[in-house]
Amino acid sequence: MRSNRATMRAGVSMAATLPMIAGALALGIPAAHAAGSPARDTLKGTKPAWATAKADKGATSDSAQVKARVYLAGRDAAGLAAYAKQVSDPASPLYGKYLGAKKAQARFGATKAQVAAVTSWLKSAGLTVTGVTAHYVAVSGDVAAAEKAFGTQLHNFAKGAKTYRAPAVTASVPAGLKGAVLTVTGLDNAPHKANHEDQLPPPDAVFKNSGPFSSYYGSKTASTLPDAYGHKIPYAVKGYTGKQLRAAYGAGAYTGKHVRIAITDAYASPTIAFDAGSYAKKHGDAAWKTGQLHQSLPANYTRTEECGAAGWYGEETLDVEAVHAVAPAADVTYVGAASCYDEDLLDSLDKVVDNHLADIVSNSWGDIEANQTPDLAAAYDQVFQLGAVQGIGFYFSSGDDGDQAAKSGAKQVDTPANSAWVTAVGGTSLAVGKGDAYQWETGWGTQKAALSADGKSWTNFPGAFTSGAGGGTSKTVAEPYYQKGVVPDSLAKANNASGNRVVPDIAAIADPNTGFLVGQTQSFPDGTQQYSEYRIGGTSLAAPVIAAVQALAQEARGGKAIGFANPTIYAKYGKKGVFHDVTDNPTGSGLAVVRVDFANGLDKSGGLLYSVRSLGKDSSLSAVKGYDDVTGVGSPADGYVKSYGKH
Repeated sequence: MRSNRATMRAGVSMAATLPMIAGALALGIPAAHAAGSPARDTLKGTKPAWATAKADKGATSDSAQVKARVYLAGRDAAGLAAYAKQVSDPASPLYGKYLGAKKAQARFGATKAQVAAVTSWLKSAGLTVTGVTAHYVAVSGDVAAAEKAFGTQLHNFAKGAKTYRAPAVTASVPAGLKGAVLTVTGLDNAPHKANHEDQLPPPDAVFKNSGPFSSYYGSKTASTLPDAYGHKIPYAVKGYTGKQLRAAYGAGAYTGKHVRIAITDAYASPTIAFDAGSYAKKHGDAAWKTGQLHQSLPANYTRTEECGAAGWYGEETLDVEAVHAVAPAADVTYVGAASCYDEDLLDSLDKVVDNHLADIVSNSWGDIEANQTPDLAAAYDQVFQLGAVQGIGFYFSSGDDGDQAAKSGAKQVDTPANSAWVTAVGGTSLAVGKGDAYQWETGWGTQKAALSADGKSWTNFPGAFTSGAGGGTSKTVAEPYYQKGVVPDSLAKANNASGNRVVPDIAAIADPNTGFLVGQTQSFPDGTQQYSEYRIGGTSLAAPVIAAVQALAQEARGGKAIGFANPTIYAKYGKKGVFHDVTDNPTGSGLAVVRVDFANGLDKSGGLLYSVRSLGKDSSLSAVKGYDDVTGVGSPADGYVKSYGKH
């Protein structure tokens, strides 16, 4: 599946959207294989839900080409899930008994005999093996060969206004391979396009914010503009800095020393080292030390135009600078994927796990759950579990479109944030006051109203919903054990009487109107490329902030890896001083800020745009007392990092 990354800069969010999946491996349960016949073993989830008889447009041409990946189940798929749970659960006697990368592969990876058997079967069907890794065997060939190998017919199906190829019946493998094959991806091609190799484009066009600004929340009031909620309101902050965020989330003296954080995105900013160094120097963050920032990049990039490669530069820049601002001594490795497609992003995650590049992995990308397919769910959850047994935790942004109803037409959560094996990070609007004092947070949800022509009122105040933290109840992923007793039944059972996964787990600053200042080389109208700064937000900010806070927590516990954090996070829920219990209207008087933007994104020559942005207005989602589907258990309070020192 493809990631259509939407970039909404400085006033909206930067979140990469990409269609992955989660849910085929509910926590502790491996992907299911049912015997389809004495001779075949079916691979559940390989026939998409949209491949219906009504949508069937007939058989795909036998000569059409297929590229697929056969993911290997390994020696003990059920044992992998069980061990991943045990080492992640503070109540388990195996808690923290992590395996090294080589031991994890030796215990749970595919055997040479399994790889050989799978490879031989694929070749015998007439497919060409194009690559073999520890996780999958990649093949290519015509439809006729694919149908022979996987015991299905490939048909064309209408999906919306377009037509895509997919199996007409669930794919299967020979019974002799039962237990060796986890799943196969690529038999359906929605919405993939042809590969082509491209060089990375130059940076995107410049974007700047106009002032006036507040330097901290409420420092500058818009006294000449109309009231909102019965009182004068402040100008938006210019963008919080690391010093302010560290104070808000209880960093104390911790810096993330000796902790390794990985960041995955697509592509790679060609100016990241210069930009990150310039930003740190300008804003009082610790200077980057030699060898502290690493990049692990693919040999070639693909689909750069389709994926909007230059837009991902800002994502990488935000993630790297936010991590360093909050955890300035942490070692940072950026792992860039060759494209925004699942197979390439999976490869980047595999690279982190196979080489244990870090204990904490920040991921600011995702897509809607409706774009999920169970075959990819199995592949994603397998790598998350392999990470968990090694003490590696994955943190995913929960999305930037609230309940998704306005954007996609249906209420739903994002993925991979919906996986039971990752920590989903929701978003807040944050008020840091004078002296870096934490004041309050609301759930991130924005309504916008423009200044009237006569300047005397806000048109249709409070205005329309523009963006907000993603959250809600999954339709496909079962409720994980660690959420039971914390997540209200009204949320967990919203789609299923037996309970489903609810997103998010934890939250941090995301609202771009109370956002983070980032520095990036951008393309100016005169053709030059210059370092420039702007305010940004989205759960693409919340994820690296939480990853950095986790680095501080790992330092506090003597460097011992936290691993998959959710069981520990939920175990801490309700303990005094650990979390800020975030609600939507903490002052009781209604909250909003004034935004002033350049109409052309650069300077005053195109005019100025004035608007009021109301806070705590997240679509149909609400941040309430206790656990909620905007902020999860809340945001880290002063006692959060310290609490890890007690382990």
